[in-house]
Amino acid sequence: MNQIRGHPKAGFTLVEIMIVVAIIGLLAAIGIPNFVRARQTSQTNACINNLRMVDEAKQEWALELGQAAGVIPSSGQLTPYMGHTGNVMPVCPLSGTTGPAYNIMVLTNAPTCPNSNNISHNAFLPI
Repeated sequence: MNQIRGHPKAGFTLVEIMIVVAIIGLLAAIGIPNFVRARQTSQTNACINNLRMVDEAKQEWALELGQAAGVIPSSGQLTPYMGHTGNVMPVCPLSGTTGPAYNIMVLTNAPTCPNSNNISHNAFLPI
């Protein structure tokens, strides 16, 4: 009776399965918070790079057209200076693809992020 179709009785015991599940749970408990932290960091870095790109486009626009320091350019005026993005202003990764664009501000001030009130996002943004 110990053999089924000529093979010895094989399989995993409940204890072995529980050990494997416990190990997988432990690995998930370690890995998931690190993944979330890495995702937040990459979104923040993308936002900082977008802000830098908007500021550079704003300064290039002002230099090319000889604009005064108190002028606020529109996003349509800056899109030709955005480089590889074409005719689209970048948006914060937390906003999604249809979210509000960055606050451009006057020439003497750096652009700001519309999601700067998000604590996890704001912790890394330059002031």
